[in-house]
Amino acid sequence: MDYFAQPVAKLIEEFAKLPGIGKKTAQRLAFHVLNMNTSDANSLARSIVEAKKNIKYCSNCYNLTDIDPCRICANKKRDESIICVIEDPKDIVAMERTRDYNGLYHVLHGSISPMEGIGPEEIKIKELLHRLQGDTVKEIILATNPNIEGEATAMYIGKLVKPMGVKTTRIAHGIPVGGDLEYADEVTLSKALEGRREF
Repeated sequence: MDYFAQPVAKLIEEFAKLPGIGKKTAQRLAFHVLNMNTSDANSLARSIVEAKKNIKYCSNCYNLTDIDPCRICANKKRDESIICVIEDPKDIVAMERTRDYNGLYHVLHGSISPMEGIGPEEIKIKELLHRLQGDTVKEIILATNPNIEGEATAMYIGKLVKPMGVKTTRIAHGIPVGGDLEYADEVTLSKALEGRREF
C-alpha cells in the first residue's frame, strides 16, 4: 500500500479487519469516508465510539444493551417461563422477526468448538444453569445453529439440564444444516419454532 498516503493506508487497513470485508471493499469504504462531508464523518466516528463505550452485556441474558437489564428482560409482557438459548446477539433479531416467540433469551456468545479451543467454560453455559435455579423456568429452547458446533453445544447443554427437571426442546430443522440463524427468513424460523422437539 505504498501508493496510498499513510492516513489512507491506515484507514483501509482498519476497514479490512472487519468481517467479510476484503481489500477492495476496504478501499471503497475508505474512499467513501474520505468523500463524506466533515459533519457526516464526525457523526460516524462518534457513533462508533459511543457504541463501544455504552454497549455492555445484560446481566440476565448477556444480550448487547445500553441499559441493564436489557429491554427484553425488563419487559413484563414476556413469558419468563421459557428461555431461548442462542449463540450470538444477532440471533435475537432473527428470532424476534418471527413475532412467534414471546419468551426470554440467553446468549451463549459462541458454541463449543474443540478445534478452535472453545470449551464450555468459554461460553455462557454456567450463567444459563444459574438462571435455571428455582421454579420460574419451565422450558428452554436450544436454538443454536444447526452445524456441528451448534449441535454439540445443544447436546452438552441438554445433558446438563435434563436432571434439573426443566423441559428441553431443540428447534426443528426447518433451518438448513450448516446455516446461521441470522440469515434464515421469518417463515423458516417460525416453522422451526413450531416443530421444536423435546431434547
